[in-house]
Amino acid sequence: MSITIRPATSDDITTITEIYAESVLNGTASYELEPAAPAEMRARMDATMAGGFPYIAAVEADSLLGYAYAGAFRTRPAYRWLVEDSVYIDPRARGRGVGKLLLQTLVEECETRGFRQMVAVIGGASPASIALHRTCGFTDAGRLTGTGFKHGQWLDTVFMQRPLGEGNASDPLPLSL
Repeated sequence: MSITIRPATSDDITTITEIYAESVLNGTASYELEPAAPAEMRARMDATMAGGFPYIAAVEADSLLGYAYAGAFRTRPAYRWLVEDSVYIDPRARGRGVGKLLLQTLVEECETRGFRQMVAVIGGASPASIALHRTCGFTDAGRLTGTGFKHGQWLDTVFMQRPLGEGNASDPLPLSL
């Protein structure tokens, strides 16, 4: 069976909420300590898409395997061509290339929309997330030590970055949001 990447919809919120909750409770990608409720996850999705950012899902048959989205890195106007990515995978689908498919599609979608740089803010300095981003053309951009305390330990945050389209080689065009 093949994996399809498509825009996420409100029908996906229950599974998206479950995937995110597992990550919050058992992982370090998110520095949240309590999982968000479905209504909150829906509000976050709506705000992301209303801002002109992509929100996508990986599906196989009728099963949602993971999701990804891009959002503003910072809200000040000069940052408007820079996006931050987020990728979350159902634990049962990890190691199957789902994250790579999602991130590659997210990069393409952001390029199509006119964004020029993408940054990954990797909580817990996750080796799997760092490897995923390297595979998709990201390079190291910095490390902050001891930025979060979760699961009884201090966690580092790794920053990675990749250009989108022409990156900073030319002046940007108005964004097509």
